Amino acid sequence: MGFPGLVAWRGAGAARIAAILSLATMLTGCGTRQAVNDTFSLASVPVVERAAGTNRQILVPEPTALKTLGSDQIVVRLSRSELQYLAGAQWGDSLPRLVQDRLVQTFDNTGRVRGVGKPGQGLAIDYQLVTELRAFEISTDGPDTAVVEIFAKILDDRTGTVRRQQEFRAVAPVQGAGNPAFVTALDAAFAQVAADIVGWTLQSI
Repeated sequence: MGFPGLVAWRGAGAARIAAILSLATMLTGCGTRQAVNDTFSLASVPVVERAAGTNRQILVPEPTALKTLGSDQIVVRLSRSELQYLAGAQWGDSLPRLVQDRLVQTFDNTGRVRGVGKPGQGLAIDYQLVTELRAFEISTDGPDTAVVEIFAKILDDRTGTVRRQQEFRAVAPVQGAGNPAFVTALDAAFAQVAADIVGWTLQSI
């Protein structure tokens, strides 16, 4: 499926060079995009089924990510080797910060954790949930599908050892057309991954 107006992430040829030049005209002198994009957030509330309780306190650092996933742009994968950014749309913050914030909220919403927070909030930490964003994209190689993949490690903060580690992945079909439909699918896939990560963490500590 084609996406008119998508900003090419990489590739060659006159059409893609023209797209890059077109993007350059949208940049201001200080290097930031003009406020012309629709802005989206992660709105779904992850539901953790039968969450275990813990008296431990958990630190959730900002996830690591490659540059393609480390900004406020929304990624579309056209093939295994070609990525583009969704035109006219952006996240409300960098994606890693949005994911970090939503994971903390999901822990809080369970009501089953003694304490959870971000670096700098002064918690006496027992464990860290260290995460890496590996995929957070719309795949168009076949039916349009949202794909979210996060690798997570539970780190004992006192000994520095990894207690458990696991990859979490979810997909969701894109239903409808346009940017809101793409973001809704990404939101649904992430909600499943976030619920799985939080439930797994609580059961592991």
